[in-house]
Amino acid sequence: MLRTQRARLLIAALGGAVAVAAPVPAGAEDTEPAVVVNGTFSSPTVPAEKTFSAGVDGWTSTGGVASTTRAAHPQGFQAATLGWNGGGISLSTRLRGVRKGATVTLSWDDNPDICVTSGNAKRAYTTTVSGDTNTPGSFTTNTPTGKANWFLGRTYSFTAAEDAPQVTFTSADTDKPSCGALITNVAAKQTAPPLGSPQSSASSDPCAGDGASSPQCKDVAAGKDQISKCPPTDRDCLAGVAGKGDKENAGIDKETQAVEDFGKVPRDQDPNTAASDLCTLPNALTSAVQPGDAVVPPSDWWFC
Repeated sequence: MLRTQRARLLIAALGGAVAVAAPVPAGAEDTEPAVVVNGTFSSPTVPAEKTFSAGVDGWTSTGGVASTTRAAHPQGFQAATLGWNGGGISLSTRLRGVRKGATVTLSWDDNPDICVTSGNAKRAYTTTVSGDTNTPGSFTTNTPTGKANWFLGRTYSFTAAEDAPQVTFTSADTDKPSCGALITNVAAKQTAPPLGSPQSSASSDPCAGDGASSPQCKDVAAGKDQISKCPPTDRDCLAGVAGKGDKENAGIDKETQAVEDFGKVPRDQDPNTAASDLCTLPNALTSAVQPGDAVVPPSDWWFC
């Protein structure tokens, strides 16, 4: 449901005409910042020699971003386009830090771009968010002049129908749709629901909505399914998954037997027999030494 941000004036006739400021019950201004990934469309950075680069990091788009020179935004931002390859396109992202039940105010700036002039219609587009109760917002840019003509501070307010709600800007141009509006400086503020509220979870689920189709979320879902079918308390089921360990048990038995066999090898030996075995090599080395070849004969300085 589309909400206004400020108090409305209620005119009532009470004897005379009196103006009374009456706040919208659910319309208290949202003040808590909510993260919008790449809200100024600084990524990818458009090379100096180009006016556009394809792709919009952190957003779903078949288009790209305009350079700071092409966008000519007062704050020097790059901008995403709603026109690409001859037609109008959509641009969408998820507000990952927003939980179901939060009230959110989205803000952004728009520009008709320099590829349309006074002979063309204002650039038209819609802003939509998931949830049947959230009415789409329809917007038009300032009048095209052939140069930058930014409107600063568009707003759209809604109540999140799910965790990490998806926000989408979609071109509605029928006149030269390839030259769509430029969007930048997208920001969001929210009033979060109480933690543990029945209508929301305690934290955002990255696998909510279309996130469930990502490879990572598919793997998680498959893992949960396998665990539910084969709980850790079911020995027969686990044996079918991991095996009964026959090979491992056989290997343990072999190692146990090897240790036992090693312990049975006799290691006590007569000292003279042991010395005889040790002397084989040194005796071979000194056997050719004659009594006059050394001041001290080998028999005096070597046991053997």
